[in-house]
Amino acid sequence: MNFGARVTGTGSAFPENRVSNAGIVEKLKKLGVETSDTWIRERTGIWERRISDVENPAEQNSSLGFSASQKALEMAGRSPEDIDQIIYATCSPDTLLPSTACWLQHKIGANKAWAMDINAACSGFIYGLATVEKFIQTGQVKTALVVGGEVLNPFLNWEDRNSCILFGDGAGAAIVEQVPADSTQRILSSHMLSDGNLWELFHMPAGGSNMEVTPERYSQKLNKFKMKGKEIFKTAVKTLSDFANYALTKNQMTVKDLDWFVPHQANRRIIEAVANRLNLPMEKVLINVDRYGNTSAATIPTALDEAARNGTIKRGQTVLLDAFGAGLTYGSILLRW
Repeated sequence: MNFGARVTGTGSAFPENRVSNAGIVEKLKKLGVETSDTWIRERTGIWERRISDVENPAEQNSSLGFSASQKALEMAGRSPEDIDQIIYATCSPDTLLPSTACWLQHKIGANKAWAMDINAACSGFIYGLATVEKFIQTGQVKTALVVGGEVLNPFLNWEDRNSCILFGDGAGAAIVEQVPADSTQRILSSHMLSDGNLWELFHMPAGGSNMEVTPERYSQKLNKFKMKGKEIFKTAVKTLSDFANYALTKNQMTVKDLDWFVPHQANRRIIEAVANRLNLPMEKVLINVDRYGNTSAATIPTALDEAARNGTIKRGQTVLLDAFGAGLTYGSILLRW
């Protein structure tokens, strides 16, 4: 017997440190790199972002995920003992071993769950949500916790103004529960695809088993993110648009049927270009990249949580989630809130 999967609670958490564009400008100036608040805003739509203190245990990736998960559990009226499955989407894990999902399980006390990480970069939350949906549909899981969390600042090259200005740290969480297959409020469909041929558009050469981080490689910043911004922009706009249309077509819908569009918050220019390509008014697009930057796997769940808590998204509304990330990875999920 098949079941449906419904998001019943959300939560989000961010580091305390707010870094404005002026703060970024000052930091880069000390490194001999020129930029300006205007330059950043015009190209990204970002005004500020949150940056974790990596020496503070309360601002580790799993700690932010813990705070977000507590809020999601409270909204859903559930306890850690109710959780059967934990999926943690991240490309900036606390440690290579154990998984960040297991660190979260330890911190939150979900002792009846099984836990694993997913690394699909900025598409991670979509991949995680789609994964738990399948387990719930088959009856293997009744209650799941999905987290998208990142602490990206240790992996940024602060001498590359084209990339370091974009990113922030944070975590978002969702409780997903089993409902009848014909329930009105549920995930309607999920769609994913990857294209490993485009790996070079965004990658980090060193830090894995292929390339150890030696002092020489560290000085060459091979353990930092490398991206091709112009190519990413073109690919992102096309794939986000295509995956949005694909999800709608699969459900016999058009953009007119959407109440809200929640794209990955890479930067505002990409979001606006996608909305324009879809003929979707910006009034239907959720945006938080201006205040938090690109938090990778955390962008969609944090935007969802903010909108759910301030009453922007209402129960029964149709919502489309849409993401792309390093890999390259793509995904969309259509749901009724």
